[in-house]
Amino acid sequence: MPTPARPTLRPASRLVLPLLALALVAAGCGGGSEAGDEPSQAAATPSTDLPTGDVDIPEGVTPTKAGTELAFGETATVAYEPNTTKASVLELTVAEVQAGRIADLAAFQLDAATKRSTPYYVTVRVENVGTGDLGGAAVPLFAVDGADTLIQPSSFTSDFDRCPSEPLPEKFGEGARTTGCLVYLVPDRGELTAVSFRPLQTFEPITWDGKVLPAAKKKARR
Repeated sequence: MPTPARPTLRPASRLVLPLLALALVAAGCGGGSEAGDEPSQAAATPSTDLPTGDVDIPEGVTPTKAGTELAFGETATVAYEPNTTKASVLELTVAEVQAGRIADLAAFQLDAATKRSTPYYVTVRVENVGTGDLGGAAVPLFAVDGADTLIQPSSFTSDFDRCPSEPLPEKFGEGARTTGCLVYLVPDRGELTAVSFRPLQTFEPITWDGKVLPAAKKKARR
């Protein structure tokens, strides 16, 4: 599964490229068809094993089946090979999802399309249960909206304390674990309906869904 390209948010004093053009439609984050193509008819059943590629699966570790539907707080075990030099097995837990407000990003320069998006903050726990080092790799999760669009997490060129939306730590070898927060910008004021791990379009994704927390209440002005 290739490392997803990440839309980047820059401070308001600097130019920012359109962010939402990188959203992937309805299917693949690697090896799939281009946006607008007809979806593959070779979808797997939920009992199918996801491909592991060159990832070494340790004894006693069982990857989660394709098509598994999980609730927020539950854990999936997946083989992850972001490039030819990094590969391991991750336990991924989508712990919590909260809606935000586009005003949260007031410190960043946003194009017109991004201003019409809805930010979501996704808390994720990650543990490396394989033998490889995935330091610096993107967390391989996508948001899904009501139109079945796969949306990549955004990244920032300056601090965004509310939800840093960072890749894995620079060193992330066997036994390493971390908890992070990823920002997803759902276009056209849409709603996040699920979070997805989908290495190939021809396999059903592993998905998480549940109750999305509402946006935090605005502080009253004194």
